[in-house]
Amino acid sequence: MRGALTDGFAAGVFSPAGVSTVADSAGAGASTGADSADAEVSTGADSADASTAKLIQHEVSDGIIAPGFTDEALEILKGKKKGNYNIIKIDPSYRPAPVERKQVYGVTFEQGRNEFKINEELLENVVTENKEIPKQAKIDLIIALITLKYTQSNSVCYAKNGQAIGIGAGQQSRIHCTRLAGQKADNWYLRQNPKVLALPFKEGVGRADRDNAIDLYIGDEYMDILEDGAWERVFTEKPEVFTKEEKRAWLDGNTNVALGSDAFFPFGDNIERAYKSGVKYIAQPGGSIRDDNVIETCNKRGIAMCFTGMRLFHH
Repeated sequence: MRGALTDGFAAGVFSPAGVSTVADSAGAGASTGADSADAEVSTGADSADASTAKLIQHEVSDGIIAPGFTDEALEILKGKKKGNYNIIKIDPSYRPAPVERKQVYGVTFEQGRNEFKINEELLENVVTENKEIPKQAKIDLIIALITLKYTQSNSVCYAKNGQAIGIGAGQQSRIHCTRLAGQKADNWYLRQNPKVLALPFKEGVGRADRDNAIDLYIGDEYMDILEDGAWERVFTEKPEVFTKEEKRAWLDGNTNVALGSDAFFPFGDNIERAYKSGVKYIAQPGGSIRDDNVIETCNKRGIAMCFTGMRLFHH
């Protein structure tokens, strides 16, 4: 990626989940995966090359939107979904209308388009005792905020090493968002445990079946895949239980995670839950009457938190 990361057209992030969080200044709407299970579309700000096409080739995705495609990328993508994969080329100079309209039962709602730019300037107001937010953490926080700009409120996003690792969107309570996204972030990290990577899958087991088996194995309902009559369908031998203690010990190694929120955290319980998933850096608008409680909780956990002063509600 070239230059500073912002949500302008120069900052495209392809996601291996068939979805990406990128700018919409070129007219490319991005599905986040957190609140859209029916149609997932990969979007990018740069021309799609062969490496991008190969990344998407075997992932769940219904289409791709990009300003251009290399010949090799087109050949790869044309073979996806038995030739029914949607490949859309957009005009990078396109600018959407400044006012968005939606009609519901004869009532037309209007709102100005969200053209707010997300960049490092939003991270300057650090309100905690810990003021240190390194470069990589700033990149992760910006990625989290860009993701939140395009996800259904209420929403929070965990990010690490340049990617979103857990998104909780569309919940009525912010703590529910934080828990949901935190569990996704935990699962992302648990999947990297050597015990999980060494699972003895049978030859010929498809990716979807492997993914489902892993989700069950690392979750609380692991016996659904380990009970007699179940494990034989996917494994060559019965794996050992991935115990609660082993999982907690492994998760304790997940550190320096960034967390963004589209609106303020109203209570310190959000911070406590985020801390369990390795969060060290937080960006949120601030403005709650309980900001002092949230800041105090961050200080207790050694978390660096900045107030952006901007809500990123999307309805």
